[in-house]
Amino acid sequence: MLHSPSRRRSNGEMNKLLPDDQPAHNWYRFVLSFPPHLVRDYLARFDLLPTQWVLDPFCGTGTTLVESKKLGIASVGIEANPIAHFAASIKVDWSPDPKGLVEHANEIAEEALERLAADGVEDDPGSLFSPGVNTDGESACELRTLDSDRMKLLLSGSISPRPLHKTLVLRDCIKEREDAAFSRHERLALARALVCSISNLHFGPEVGVGTRKPDAVVVSAWLSEVEMMARHLRQLRQLPHVPATVLHGDARAMVDVVQPELVDAVITSPPYPNEKDYTRTTRLESVILDFICSKDDLRALKRDLVRSNTRGVYKGDDDDQWIADHEGIRAIARAIEQRRIELGKTSGFERMYHRVTKLYFGGMAKHFSQLRSILRPGAMLAYVVGDQASYLQVMIRTGSLLAEIAESLGYKVVGLDLFRTRLATATKEQLREEVLVLQWPGPQK
Repeated sequence: MLHSPSRRRSNGEMNKLLPDDQPAHNWYRFVLSFPPHLVRDYLARFDLLPTQWVLDPFCGTGTTLVESKKLGIASVGIEANPIAHFAASIKVDWSPDPKGLVEHANEIAEEALERLAADGVEDDPGSLFSPGVNTDGESACELRTLDSDRMKLLLSGSISPRPLHKTLVLRDCIKEREDAAFSRHERLALARALVCSISNLHFGPEVGVGTRKPDAVVVSAWLSEVEMMARHLRQLRQLPHVPATVLHGDARAMVDVVQPELVDAVITSPPYPNEKDYTRTTRLESVILDFICSKDDLRALKRDLVRSNTRGVYKGDDDDQWIADHEGIRAIARAIEQRRIELGKTSGFERMYHRVTKLYFGGMAKHFSQLRSILRPGAMLAYVVGDQASYLQVMIRTGSLLAEIAESLGYKVVGLDLFRTRLATATKEQLREEVLVLQWPGPQK
């Protein structure tokens, strides 16, 4: 059995990954991902059949797609972030032979360890005290690093020099021994190892740099991730095959990539209107694994995202025209700007708080508008969204506002279900995280 029976969970447990849910889901996961058990709840509520299709237009690392596939329901996801798109596509690919995957990875590990030994770099933090290593963690040899442009893309101190050297050696070994059956899974295993054990990153839930480690095990950590994948694949490969497709694209331009009237249900969690730059959460692995190689790559990625933070706003953005007549959103934007003036906040980002709020809800309105043509009449939708007070503590009731926008575009609002509450960092106020449930009745005759 892949899933245990549902049980009552405390508010703190609501967003955690349950032990029985780890196969595929735990291969790589955003710290802010919504949990598989929530997807299960709405798949059951919507009473979907194996012949029907589920869409996740903000699919992230594929939680909805993985859970749908486990339950025998076809799915399609759309994701703009290239590393998240890559992760989701691997997490629904259960084709590799587990034994072959481990054998191939062990060959790569042996090669990487031989190269590191030749460099005088051991894959063991204890080697810091060996004669060939300085006390500050530097090797007697010249350590490899990224070029200066790529280093500037990273959070300063994200990864220490010795672990970075070892990671680049391992990455090159994976590339040189490329095997179509295994290499993509091996790259994803490296992404997870980077985040979970190799780097200095800390998530709580914001991404930041924690205690800087002079060294970290790299090859063995990666191999452990591959072995976890293999254990999970032995279970997953026993399940019936159903299609799961991950498309790289913008959730505001879905008609370009999804066929009309395909979708019977939507289960998703879009970004919230706050100051979280979601690309920072995945920056280290995106750069090291060549998904982002320059500022131009990063800028192109951000342009395909719903504007949810001021670091993703560009001259010429005009999604706010979609909600120009929505007085409630305009009133919130005015309140944010008035608060800014009262507090004397003058930075460039603070001056954009009111604008990004309108761009966010305009982008979501554009998304809902585009979505209508790919939904079948009667399709059910579940959007996990949360209240926010990031912009100078002005409350934004995200779920209620999105409900109003959807209703204006012809959707039926079924309800706002409370998922859990979160404590606002600044105000210590409890914020609601909700599931907005909608139904698409079909075009009006």
